[in-house]
Amino acid sequence: MTIMQNRFPLRALLLASAVAMAAAAPAAWAETPADTLVVAGQIDDIISMDPAQSFELSGQDVIKNLYDRLVDFDPTDLEAGFKPSLAESWEVSEDGKTVTLTLRDGVKFQSGNPVRAEDAAWSLQRAVKLNLSPAFILNQFGFTAENVDQQIGFDGNKLVLKLDQPYAQSYVLNSLASEVASVVDKETVLSHAEGEDLGNAWLSTNSAGSGPFNLGAWKPNEAVQLVGNADYWQGAPAMKRVIVRHVQESSAQRLLLEQGDVDVARNLTPTDIEALSTSDKLVIGNEPRGRILYMGLNQKDPILSNPAVVQAMRYLVDYKGIEDSFLKGQFKIHQNFLPEGYLGASDENPWTYDIEKAKKILADAGVTSGTIKTTVRDMAEYSNVMQTLQASMAQVGLTLEIQQVTGAQSLDAYRARQVPIYVGEWGPDYADPNTNASTFAYNPNNADDAKLSQLAWRNAWAVPDEMNKATVAATLEGNTDKRRQMYLDLQQQYREIAPIIPMFQRIERDGMQKNIHGWTAGGSVSSAMYRKVTKE
Repeated sequence: MTIMQNRFPLRALLLASAVAMAAAAPAAWAETPADTLVVAGQIDDIISMDPAQSFELSGQDVIKNLYDRLVDFDPTDLEAGFKPSLAESWEVSEDGKTVTLTLRDGVKFQSGNPVRAEDAAWSLQRAVKLNLSPAFILNQFGFTAENVDQQIGFDGNKLVLKLDQPYAQSYVLNSLASEVASVVDKETVLSHAEGEDLGNAWLSTNSAGSGPFNLGAWKPNEAVQLVGNADYWQGAPAMKRVIVRHVQESSAQRLLLEQGDVDVARNLTPTDIEALSTSDKLVIGNEPRGRILYMGLNQKDPILSNPAVVQAMRYLVDYKGIEDSFLKGQFKIHQNFLPEGYLGASDENPWTYDIEKAKKILADAGVTSGTIKTTVRDMAEYSNVMQTLQASMAQVGLTLEIQQVTGAQSLDAYRARQVPIYVGEWGPDYADPNTNASTFAYNPNNADDAKLSQLAWRNAWAVPDEMNKATVAATLEGNTDKRRQMYLDLQQQYREIAPIIPMFQRIERDGMQKNIHGWTAGGSVSSAMYRKVTKE
């Protein structure tokens, strides 16, 4: 990938970073510039800055700050739910199949071009036509490359979406708040198009939005610089620049934070967090994220396909012991597929670590022994959970043999339905409960050749027709209170029968300088938001 140089050359990024790394007297406490936020994080997953292509966690953090969407979330006020952004209002037709959004007057892209309904329509059409990783979020509403020009249009300052079914308004708007629905500057992007790529090559390393920041520079695996938009329609951000530096190791992030060379460190281990917690110059954040750590029990396995074994496995996880030891501060017990912060999220955690109960369940079913061979990704969180499970299973007569593999090997085998017991995380794709319900509790075709992406399919679980239908029905319920209850009911049923067992929800514990205010990593439903960050 080439190095991007936009309004501010890469040298400016490196010089700004150098300011933060300037040598100081041994006893002195370094400081970053007052108008610059410097973040240390692991950002080597970024592959593109195009909102129609970016679908990695670090990339989403950047896209969130470069572009506006028609509706949006404020991670600091999740109770408010989605709210107007570029669209100041919307209405739904009587049959529920046409959504009309009225765009706000007077908003301009950073190029100076006005933000029009035409730009919004083209942005959505473009994402569907490119059909890259995040396009499925829009395709859920019946949009295809063949029909999108007819199904998404504009009339003056109004954007018109024609859906294939009368979906719940909250479902549609939540999806429009996702990064793939970011509104891009049509004229600017098309002026850089190459052939039929709709500007994808150019937009992968440049920005063309109306957001609070523009892309100043990006050097893959090293750093990203965002430059504040002084004319932003919601007010100029306090930080004139945001520099996100790629720092792989937690110990290195910790050192930079202690020296004052960075304002925020995002990937700290519990050990480093504990060491930093005594500092009077630093604070430690505690922000629930949307990622669920779960255990998948492949129903192709002759032992795990026994419902009694599935039931017993729920009681062989030392939830509290794990939460208080090697996952301390990083995860909290959460035994539901919807993360805290989502419509319909449940706080019921009915399972406890109970060897005797698991043993009785197995004995009543005539299960006294068995051997299961599985793999686990070579990440400490996952392998440690698997090893504690191995010890618990041994106490009830089940032998678990574990082989550590790379992330790529683990994912390839999992997608091929070849992992008997899978321990890993699932992160929501967009801020609507269907994002998780449709993968944990929905599997329309359990055949091997279906090759679906749902976790239910990967674990070869033939979801009961009743649950499949309930998952679909929840996307069509227009009453938000009723829709919330549908997800609560769905999760209750899921907990009773599902072989994919949610265990923990991730907590992000960022270390930051004491003078930083307004920082958010995005909560459970969004991405990092830099616009409200200030320094004392």
